[in-house]
Amino acid sequence: MVRTLCHLAVTLMLAGGVPGRDATAADTYPVKPVRIVIGFSPGGYIDLTARLVAAPLASALGQQVVVDNRSGAGGVVGTEIAAHSPPDGYTLTIGSVGTHAINQTLYRKLPYNVVKDFQPIARLSDSPNILAVHPSLPVNSVKDLIALAKARPAQIMYASAGAGTSTHIAAVLLEYLGHIKLVHIPYKGGGPAIIDVVAGQVPVTFGTAASVSPQTKSGRLRGIAITGSQRSTLLPDLPTIAESGLPGYEMINWLGLFAPTGTPRAVVDRLASEALRIVRTPEVRDRLNAQGAEPSPLNTDEFTPFVKREVEKWAKVVTATGMTVE
Repeated sequence: MVRTLCHLAVTLMLAGGVPGRDATAADTYPVKPVRIVIGFSPGGYIDLTARLVAAPLASALGQQVVVDNRSGAGGVVGTEIAAHSPPDGYTLTIGSVGTHAINQTLYRKLPYNVVKDFQPIARLSDSPNILAVHPSLPVNSVKDLIALAKARPAQIMYASAGAGTSTHIAAVLLEYLGHIKLVHIPYKGGGPAIIDVVAGQVPVTFGTAASVSPQTKSGRLRGIAITGSQRSTLLPDLPTIAESGLPGYEMINWLGLFAPTGTPRAVVDRLASEALRIVRTPEVRDRLNAQGAEPSPLNTDEFTPFVKREVEKWAKVVTATGMTVE
């Protein structure tokens, strides 16, 4: 009898735990501060969104929620930290189309696997990137930029938030479809990249709407087009790159909350419920809108297959363009 009970206990543990384990985890969670690791420096779209979510999430959970910026390698440094953290709900990350879709194929030796090492929790928001230039560059449209790049091959520089980020891939996609060659200047985040573009050190960026919109509204940068497949209701005056002469061009920078694989489902469900409630509030929606982003909530069961589809979609693009990062 004792042997049978021991065998049953081992079987249940191997199957994912004893009955009620997830429920107990959810009932007691959290008992200490929660960390959201961000693979980019402060000031960019991902960082701003993380901080928008962190404060109300802390109130809901009754524990401090800390945003931990670990920038480098196009978000890989911070994302790797989250991937290899204990799956207990105390280390999360906000991932993007770059960190959790494009990088999977772009990097030859990525130190984590997006599908195997992460449990998607909820999609939070999305935003098109903006093709913008310093006012000193004689460019007013996508066609102007392509013509100038053909006249000055491999001379026009563009700033990105790092290799593999949406701000990098957006430019590579333009190069591929427009048959031009630009010079990539990667930074350790969107904030530092925008600073140098505004200063005129680098003339072009495909920055996130969150980082570029305030600069275009102030006249420090000139907005040319957006990377989405259709015009944004928040940026109605900017045409899409597709309608500006490159049909088929599309890049949407979505953001979502992730936990390491193995995090108890009840904890994941609680985090998803709170995160989705937060991005649906008028206060957060308005602050996202002010940055050129919009809530695009998906629950765990919707977000998980979405991430898999995005990995497959961008694998085709990366392969077609021949991009790679060591």
